[in-house]
Amino acid sequence: MTLRKILLVDDEADIRLVAEISLSNLGGWQVIQAASGPEALDLAAQELPDLVLLDVMMPGMDGPTALQKLRGLAGGAEVPVIFMTAKVQRAEIDRLLSLGVRGLIPKPFDPMTLPAEIRRILGA
Repeated sequence: MTLRKILLVDDEADIRLVAEISLSNLGGWQVIQAASGPEALDLAAQELPDLVLLDVMMPGMDGPTALQKLRGLAGGAEVPVIFMTAKVQRAEIDRLLSLGVRGLIPKPFDPMTLPAEIRRILGA
C-alpha cells in the first residue's frame, strides 16, 4: 500500500498542528486536517485519503460514529483507519479494535516516532 495522503481528524488544533508537522516533515505525506466528524466525512469524500487518523473522543460526532459513516461512503470501506485515543485501558482498546480499525495510537503520541508507528501498524 502506498501512503501519500492522510486525513487527520482531531478536535484539538494543537494536536492537529503537531501531528501534521510530524506526518509531513518526517513521514513525507500530504496531510488534510478535519476538526470534527462531519468535516472529516466531507473531506474523505472529496480527497479520497490513503489513511484516516481518527480521534476517538470528539464533541458532536465521536470517532466510532464517524468511522461507521465513513464506511458507508463510496470507497470508504477500503480506507484504513487508525484511532488516536487517550483511552488506553485494555477493555476500551479491545472494543475499539473490534470496530475494524487497523490499530490504535495512544495520546499523547511522540511526534518523532508517529510516522514509524503508522508504518508499523499498516505493515502488521
